[in-house]
Amino acid sequence: MTLSLPPPVVTAALIAVVFTAAVFDVRYRRIPNWLSVSGVALGISLNAIVHRGLPGVVFAFKGMALAFSIYFVLYALHAMGAGDVKLMAAVGSLVGWQNWLGVFFAAAILGGILALIVVVRRGRTQRTFRNVGFILGQMARLRPAYLAREELDVRSPQAVSLPHGAVIAVAVVFFLSISAHLMG
Repeated sequence: MTLSLPPPVVTAALIAVVFTAAVFDVRYRRIPNWLSVSGVALGISLNAIVHRGLPGVVFAFKGMALAFSIYFVLYALHAMGAGDVKLMAAVGSLVGWQNWLGVFFAAAILGGILALIVVVRRGRTQRTFRNVGFILGQMARLRPAYLAREELDVRSPQAVSLPHGAVIAVAVVFFLSISAHLMG
């Protein structure tokens, strides 16, 4: 996997989209559809300009498709909200599939660290490790864990959750910083 810094106009659009999403997600625990759709439209349009036509459109669609596919699986397992799926599709359309993998790994690591902090602060460490074991057991049996335990459904008020849009925004900054460092 090769990370590369997106062109400045794409980087500016990316930062605008993810930081707007972070604000909405932190304040309202929702990421508006108009923002995600605008992000996808920007990704396709800007990449068509930057990569001179059809190659840019294909670049954007590959990123969007990979991001949407992976996050849709997480949504189907009730581990992510629909807004997170659409936001990551927008990010993918802006940065392409290879760079999106960098953002994805950064978001997974950052999200994991932040989740551990939240779990420890709320005194739910043992319960969380038991839930992880339960989830793995259910996965081995090809059963969704959220059906047996409501707290494992991200949509449940009993679930411990994070505003993943904010995690994505921080992951994008981390990705951009690493890409700039690698290119410099």
